[in-house]
Amino acid sequence: MSPSKTAKKKAGTGTARPKKEAAWKEVHSLQPVDVPAVAQFNGQPQSQQQEGRYVYGVIEARDNVSFGKIGIGGMGENVYSVHHGDVAAVVSKTPVFIFDPTRENALAHEHVIETVMKTNTIIPMSFGTVFRTDDDIREVLKSIYPSLKDVLKQMANKLEFGLKVTWDRDRIVEELKRENEEIHRFQHELTRKHLQSTYFARMQLGRMIDKALSERAAEVVREIYDGLRTVCVASRDNKVIGDKMIMNAAFLIQKDKESEFDAAVNAVAQKFGDRLNFKYTGPWPPYNFVNIRLKLERGTAS
Repeated sequence: MSPSKTAKKKAGTGTARPKKEAAWKEVHSLQPVDVPAVAQFNGQPQSQQQEGRYVYGVIEARDNVSFGKIGIGGMGENVYSVHHGDVAAVVSKTPVFIFDPTRENALAHEHVIETVMKTNTIIPMSFGTVFRTDDDIREVLKSIYPSLKDVLKQMANKLEFGLKVTWDRDRIVEELKRENEEIHRFQHELTRKHLQSTYFARMQLGRMIDKALSERAAEVVREIYDGLRTVCVASRDNKVIGDKMIMNAAFLIQKDKESEFDAAVNAVAQKFGDRLNFKYTGPWPPYNFVNIRLKLERGTAS
């Protein structure tokens, strides 16, 4: 079964192959752009601050933009742009406090970013980025303006897709017991000598199977990447979760190559049939390829 893709938060399931952390780096990778920035402000203690600005991301825009009353916090605040030259932060007004990462808040944050994505390349900020004033935001934009311009240029007309691949581990283990000559011979020897229930025999067999599983996963991952390399700008490996997931990757795609990427993912899935399962999501802003850390610190009152 081929992985399907739905719109926005597109999630598909299908069949595909495992992935290894180093495999894609051999093809081509783009390290996340890390732009730390610290702004200082002079003002009242935080407990007295009544209003702040929630920052969703940064876009390239010279004219003021409004994205509607879709701000986080359930109050329907207008989402608008705060500028320094031709770069702008996308913000909404909010009380200054730490936002809990509830499902409702996370979806509101994501909804704003997805809305902006329809018309702009957006460099997303991490959830819960709150500044005190528009002027504080302008000061940070000014301080890292060259870096922001460079990142926006790199990410222009690009989208991120996620691909998680899982397999039935027990099924693969049974295949290895039949097909791997070393494991098959060792298991036969254990059975012949009636040793299969001993602790040390089980430990040795387990180590052999784990090694064979890793090698099989690496092979499959290389094949998957071979099928996707020509339609990707870059990829980034993320940590796999559990013993069934063999691949957890993010792919950076040129916007005009989206259909080609879809076709390539489906072709890989069909190649492996029902032996592997995909979870295919996107398009997203380039969360895995940009890391802009904005921090507001108190300065000394003059």
